[in-house]
Order: sequence, then structure tokens, then C-alpha cells
Amino acid sequence: MRPGVILFSKPAGITSHDVVAGVRRSLPRGTKVGHAGTLDPFATGLLLVLVGRATRVQRYLLALPKTYRAVARLGWRSDTGDRDGALEHTGRIPADPSIPTGHLMQRPPAYSAVKVGGEALYKKARRGEAIEGEARPVTVHRAQRTWLEGDRAAFEIECSAGTYIRQLIADLGDAYCERLERTAIGPFGLDDADPDRVVGVGEALAFLPERPLSEDEARRVAHGVRVPAGGAPSADALRLTHGGELIAVAEPRGPELAPVVVFAG
Repeated sequence: MRPGVILFSKPAGITSHDVVAGVRRSLPRGTKVGHAGTLDPFATGLLLVLVGRATRVQRYLLALPKTYRAVARLGWRSDTGDRDGALEHTGRIPADPSIPTGHLMQRPPAYSAVKVGGEALYKKARRGEAIEGEARPVTVHRAQRTWLEGDRAAFEIECSAGTYIRQLIADLGDAYCERLERTAIGPFGLDDADPDRVVGVGEALAFLPERPLSEDEARRVAHGVRVPAGGAPSADALRLTHGGELIAVAEPRGPELAPVVVFAG
């Protein structure tokens, strides 16, 4: 299988690691496989599975914004923030549940993979340790309530990478996330998910600005040599291409572009 990205529709009841392990078993021994953005076991939707050299551009895919559909159950609490936790019925239902938008400071849920003191919070929570992670900035670009029926409310949420939807729902008051589906990651949509199709690295990174190279520059970049920015768009990372082929991903270093992930040569 060529290196690239698989748009995988994860079902409920399995972990993102399970998906990666299944793809790895289907490939030649030693093939690197990873993913760009964990989904909780109860959640469904789009998971980007990275194959071969595509694992080297994980950080650029991880940074993409995400879109979700979530159903909140109101008047209940869950110690994990979702339906898999210990549930407590309180009966307190907010009259007009809504999720704030804009730049927020969000404290990660106790049951999350965020590490404190070198250990994931969920491991501490399972031992009964009440440890909180540090609040960190996130951005909610859009949070539209699509329906409200009895003790359930549905939302469509566009947010920055690293935003915990479970926490947004818990912050409604007495509520937990009953259903969660990721419908998009940056330019990738759930409707395009196909476990048998591998999107080439060049196509998968088309969201990055492009700096075309001359033939001589392409040869130099293939050996890791920096090139002048040459009027390239201002960005944290760019695609360096020649003849439509992705040569490398580069990052700016002063007036130059330094290849940080090289694909050609």
C-alpha cells in the first residue's frame, strides 16, 4: 500500500488504537501506521489513519479544526462526561442550553489522556485521585443547537484541535455527552470515508500553502538543503513542490524555508 491517509469511519465500541491495529495487520510487516486525532470509544465518525511516510506529517493533520455532531442528555451527570461513565440523575435541566463560542479556557476532563506529572489523567481518575489538568486555550468557531426535545439537546460544533466536546457538554450544567460523531477534520469529510482508499500525501496536504521549486531547488531540497522563501505565503508550514510532485514540507527559518519532512530523493 502506498503511503498516505485513509479516511476511516470509526464505529462505536472500539478505540482509535483498535482501528490502527486493524489497518496495520492488513499491511506488510513493519509498515508504520498511526492516526491524527483520537476518538473516544463511545464516539463515531472520521478518523484519519496515516500509513507509511504519512506518519511523519501527523502534527500538521493534528492541528486541523474539527466538526462534530453531539447529543447532550440533560438533567444527568457522568463522571467520565459520556454515556460510558457512572451516571447520576439530577433532574436539573437548563431552560435554554447553549455552548459559548470564541476563545475559551478549557480544563481537560478528568478522564482524558492529558498527562499530569507524566501520567494520563484517566489513570489517576481510575485510582480515585482528584487531579485536575491545567486550563488551556481552545476556540469554538461555531456551536449551533439543532434541536431540543425533553431532556436531550443536539449540537453541531466546529472547534480548534484539542477541544474536548465532552467538557463543552458538561459545562452546560447537569449534562453528559450521550452521542458524538466527528463529521469533518479540516478539509476531510466523513462522507468521503473509504477504508479501501489511500489519499496520497501530496493530496492530503493540499491545505498547506505551496511554494513551487525550480528543478535545481528540487534537487537541493531532496537532500535537505534550505531554499529562499522566494515570496512564498506566510505560514507555519508549506508544501515544496516540483512538477506537481510533493518534494517536502518546509517551515520558515528567517528568509529561508527549511525542509523538515522530505519525501523525494
